[in-house]
Amino acid sequence: MLSLRRSTAWSLHCGVFLGASYGVFVRWGMSALHSNLITVMSVAFVFLIPFAMGFVTVFTAQRESDHGVPMWIVLPWIPVLLGTAVSLFFLWEGWICVVMFVPVALVWSSIGGLIAGGVVRMIQSRAARSMSAACVLILPMMVSPWERNVFTYKDLRTVETFVDINAPAEVIWRNIERVPAIRSEELHSSWSRRIGFPAPVEATLSYEGVGGIRHATFARGVLFIETIDIWEPGRRLAFSIKAQGDQIPATTLDEHVKVGGPYFDVLRGEYVLEPLGNGVTRLHLSSQHRLSTDFNWYARLWTDAVMRDLQNTILQVIQKRGETAVHDY
Repeated sequence: MLSLRRSTAWSLHCGVFLGASYGVFVRWGMSALHSNLITVMSVAFVFLIPFAMGFVTVFTAQRESDHGVPMWIVLPWIPVLLGTAVSLFFLWEGWICVVMFVPVALVWSSIGGLIAGGVVRMIQSRAARSMSAACVLILPMMVSPWERNVFTYKDLRTVETFVDINAPAEVIWRNIERVPAIRSEELHSSWSRRIGFPAPVEATLSYEGVGGIRHATFARGVLFIETIDIWEPGRRLAFSIKAQGDQIPATTLDEHVKVGGPYFDVLRGEYVLEPLGNGVTRLHLSSQHRLSTDFNWYARLWTDAVMRDLQNTILQVIQKRGETAVHDY
């Protein structure tokens, strides 16, 4: 009995080790060899590498003893989390990418684990098992070279938010045409800032009217040049946005989520003021961003959420400033 327990524990440890080693080796090769065979922002990396890690983990563990379906689901999470920790340690990835990667990686590692468990349980031939494992291991490398030609497309997303402010439109307008430096105590808690997105700092304006240039500054060297194309004082302010991507320090945003980069960009912003009566004004803030990945259907969940969180942060600052100005007056 003791020997059986040791054998079972050994098979589990071997499975976790081999699954994690596979993922770390692939990520190391991408970084050290500057290989384009697999890129981080690809279906091959985000979905199929975790799938293969989960398959290898359970395939190895299951050959010694049958661990059951719950173990097939949960065991692959360990190598995925270990591999992610290694990527953070060696600065291969930043926190933003890790937070976006882990949820889907855990799911796909479990899918790989379930399939591996079924293969080992149902296929008796060692040769057939080994062939199935080999196919899974090379699957990401087989998919990556052609996937961008099939999956990548440009998606223009619009995110809309609003806040009701106890202040007239003319007071609010003064707080949106220009945004004086935002103090840290004015910023509410924000999950997007906690995972590494910079906080808004200020917005300056060259002159009032169409053609005016706003410099919207964010923490850690992020700058947006905003050119006003709609100027309706007290009613509507809209502008195109050009991120100064070349000036953003490499330590500020991971290259895979860099604003103005190949995968993500912010294109437009617009404020609309809607009087509700009784001194209350509803301030709408909308933005348009471009998303260009091989998995927009997943990435847009994150980009929409980040833009919504950022816009709500800005609206809360404007709300507090507008209501404070009315109160002081």
